[in-house]
Amino acid sequence: MITMLSNSPTNNHSSLRVLLWDLDGTLVRGKRFGTFKDYTAPMLESVFGTAGCLREMVVSGMTDLQIVEEALRGEGITREHISLRKDELRRCYLEEMKRAVGSGAHAIEPIPGGREVLQAVDEHPRYRSALLTGNIEPAAHFKVEVAGLAEFFTLPGAFGDEPGQLGGPQHAAVHGDEFGTPQLGDEPGEHRAVALTDRSDPDLRLAHPPIMRP
Repeated sequence: MITMLSNSPTNNHSSLRVLLWDLDGTLVRGKRFGTFKDYTAPMLESVFGTAGCLREMVVSGMTDLQIVEEALRGEGITREHISLRKDELRRCYLEEMKRAVGSGAHAIEPIPGGREVLQAVDEHPRYRSALLTGNIEPAAHFKVEVAGLAEFFTLPGAFGDEPGQLGGPQHAAVHGDEFGTPQLGDEPGEHRAVALTDRSDPDLRLAHPPIMRP
């Protein structure tokens, strides 16, 4: 899953390359499909008084805040309302996630082979890893901690706490399976690649950026 990012000569700190990793379905996964809604619905009900249409939604490829916004749109709750209560949302979201994991209702585990790849990256002096994910930041950190991968992510990342485009550094490669989330790879010195973790989607065969099969 590792790709060379540049063929140009580099030296000293300029040789450092940052690999940006998507999280869900790329590095970690739940042991039971759909548990995301089991802890997100109580959070929405606690913060906003309703979970809206969350249970009926297909949420793959959406950031956490996009999911909240779409779920509550029909209830007349706007992005502005959500933004005003974002700190409470973040706190309650993490509490519900921790409660689900602590009770055994939700289990987070690393994708097979993920730790080995991150270890190989970490041992190479040229590469470092960072997160680029639609998860809100505290949820992302909690997931990698539970999955035993936190040691590989000491650099700042980019998260789904704010709506809109996620930016990132030059000399970066994106590894993930959510085409709608990363907005990198279009500037000089940036490359994008996708780790193919969902073989059921025929659109992946035609997609850009290039696909790397694990």
